[in-house]
Amino acid sequence: MNDNMESVENVLRKLAKINYIKPGEVPNINLYMDQVTTFMDEHLSDSKRHENDKILTKTMINNYTKNDLLPPPVRKKYSKDHLYVLAFIYYFKNILSISDIQKLIKPLTDNFFDTDETPNLDNVYREIYNMCKSQAASLSRDVLEKAKKASNSFQYLDNQEEKDFLELFSMVSLLSFDVYMKKNMIESLIDDYTSKHGDKETNS
Repeated sequence: MNDNMESVENVLRKLAKINYIKPGEVPNINLYMDQVTTFMDEHLSDSKRHENDKILTKTMINNYTKNDLLPPPVRKKYSKDHLYVLAFIYYFKNILSISDIQKLIKPLTDNFFDTDETPNLDNVYREIYNMCKSQAASLSRDVLEKAKKASNSFQYLDNQEEKDFLELFSMVSLLSFDVYMKKNMIESLIDDYTSKHGDKETNS
């Protein structure tokens, strides 16, 4: 096994152990801002790239509220539904613009936030969490397939250092192309939804 392939397998093992916000772990009681940031940091700290990276800060939360991404707190307290919305924002913000996140989150909060009807945000988060969790194995298989493809590239090179680098570059390029294509698909889906429902939301 070459170094690049070993690195990929190590990364996949690490990702398999990453902690997520599981539906049953979201508190049923309302939380103050400091409690919200502590909760998010405890449950998402494994996803940090660097130790000093911030998962969520008071400034971020206030900006999300100002930008109509997050409903305002009630008497300075945030509900379980607030935490669900913050979790979605956290996952989306690495690939989508604030504008696109707004287009996704507004219908979500307008229709499913703070309601006893079904579906509510608890139902939505649980179902999406389970769907995403079920994709972990197929995602690992896809990454390993790309890693094997990259490891078979540039076989004609004699310089091992150059070959190792170009294999790594090939792997990063394959993964980046995958993300690029999926990001374009996501943006197109959002644009299509907005073109069909934007006028309705504006007039509501």
